[in-house]
Amino acid sequence: DLVAPAFKGVNSEDSPIAQDTSFAEIADNAIIDRQGRLASRKGNNVLTTNKTALGTDHIHNIHEFYDSAGNETIFSTGNNKILSGTTTLTDVTPGSYTITANDWKIVNFNDKAYFFQRGYDPLVHDNSNGLRTFTVANGGATNATFKANEVLAAFGRLFIAGNASNDTIIYWSDLLDGNAFTGGSSGNIDVAKAWPDGADKIVALAAHNDFLVVFGEHSIIVYGGADSPASMAISDTVSGVGCIDRKTVVSIGTDLLFLSDDGLRSLGRTIQEKSLPISDLSRNVKQELIGFLTAKTSSASTVYSPENYFYLLCLPDSNLVYCFDLRGRLENGSFRVTKWPSVKFKSFARDRDGTIYIGTTDGIGKYDGFDDNNVSYIFRYSSPGLTFGDPSKIKILKKIRPTIIGGNDADIILSWTYDFSVQANTSRFRVGTSTPGFYGESEYTTVDFTLGDLISRKSLNCTGNG
Repeated sequence: DLVAPAFKGVNSEDSPIAQDTSFAEIADNAIIDRQGRLASRKGNNVLTTNKTALGTDHIHNIHEFYDSAGNETIFSTGNNKILSGTTTLTDVTPGSYTITANDWKIVNFNDKAYFFQRGYDPLVHDNSNGLRTFTVANGGATNATFKANEVLAAFGRLFIAGNASNDTIIYWSDLLDGNAFTGGSSGNIDVAKAWPDGADKIVALAAHNDFLVVFGEHSIIVYGGADSPASMAISDTVSGVGCIDRKTVVSIGTDLLFLSDDGLRSLGRTIQEKSLPISDLSRNVKQELIGFLTAKTSSASTVYSPENYFYLLCLPDSNLVYCFDLRGRLENGSFRVTKWPSVKFKSFARDRDGTIYIGTTDGIGKYDGFDDNNVSYIFRYSSPGLTFGDPSKIKILKKIRPTIIGGNDADIILSWTYDFSVQANTSRFRVGTSTPGFYGESEYTTVDFTLGDLISRKSLNCTGNG
C-alpha cells in the first residue's frame, strides 16, 4: 500500500533507491491539499477580454491599489506601459513619459501608490489626481538620487535604495509624506561600511518584527529602531547569504522568505538570543533550482497565499513555477514542493480578498477553475523507485489498484517500469462522471447540492518483471 503518496512533495536530491515512498520523483501541476494528498492545482481563469494596450508582451507586474475611502484599482505593467483594469487593459502612462523597461516595484502608502524603477522618475497615483510624475518636495523629480530600484513602505515612511550611481545608500521620506525626501525628518544612511563580508550592494528592503532588514547580494544587515531612522542602529548581520531578486522577498507573518543564489531561504528571529537563524527551504530541489537560477535573466515573481497555504515562485525565463507548501517543514527543515512546468504564468499578485491574480500574454487572470484559459493541462505524478524492502529480488507486478478522488470525466494514464528503464508499460482508462443534483431553484437564487467527491477505484492487470 502506498498511503497518501507524494504528500512530502518532490525530492530530486536523494538517491531514488533509498527514498521514502511519501516523496515523489515527479509532481507536475500539483499541490498538497488540506488532507495531505497530492492534488491538481487550479487553473488560470483569464479575465482580460481587451488586451490591445498589452500587445504581444506579457504582464510583468500586478498590483492592487486601495485607499481609505474604499477605492480600488488593479495596476499592471507590460509593453513598456502602466496599465489599469482587468477586463480591459487601459494605458494610463503619463503623457510625455517614456518607458523602455517593465521592472517596476509598486507599493501603497498613505492613500497613494508609488512606482519605482532604476533610472526612471518615480510615479505616484491617487484617486484624486490619477497617475503622474513623482514630484519630490524641495528637490525635483529630475534628481537622479530618487530614481531608485527598491522601495519599502514601513514605519510611516517610504524607504528607497538602488539608484543608477549608488547601491549602498538608503533614503527615507519625511513622516507620512512619501513625496518628501528632503527636509523635515527625511534622511539617508550609507551601509557601505556595514556589510559583514566587505563590499556588497542593496538588493531589497523589508520590515520584520520592528526591524529594517537590508538584503545585499551576499549578506544581510538588520537595523533596530527603524521607526526613528535617524537614530537606528545595527542589531544583527548575516554573512554568506543574500538576496538575488527583490521581488522574491515576501512576509508570511511570522517570517520573511527570500530567494538567495542557492535557493529559497527563511529569515527567522529568535527573540531571546537576538539571533537570526537562516534555513534552506528548497533543500529537496536544491541543485535543480540552482541550475534554473543560474540561467535566470529576468526578475522572478512570487506570491504568498494564506488561503492556499503556499508560496509560489515563478521563473518566467524557464516557464516554471515552484509551489512551496507552508503548512509545516519536513525533517530536514525544508518545505514540501511541487512544480508547475510549461506554464505561461509570468507574474502574480494577491488581492485583499484572497484572489490570486496571474499575469500572462493573455492579460490578467485569476487562480480558479481547472484549465488554463480553456486549455487543459497534464497533472502528473511519478513515485521514486520502489524496492519493497529488498532491491535484490525480482518483482512481478500483478495488479495496480489506484484510488482516485475527483478527476471528473478525465483520462488517466498509468505507467510502470522495471530497473529504471525508460521504456514504460502503460494502461489507460477514463474516470466516471459525477453530475450535481439541484434543489431549491427560484427566481432569485439557485442552491446546488452536489453528490460529493467522485471516488474511482480501478483494478489494472500489469505485465513484466524486474
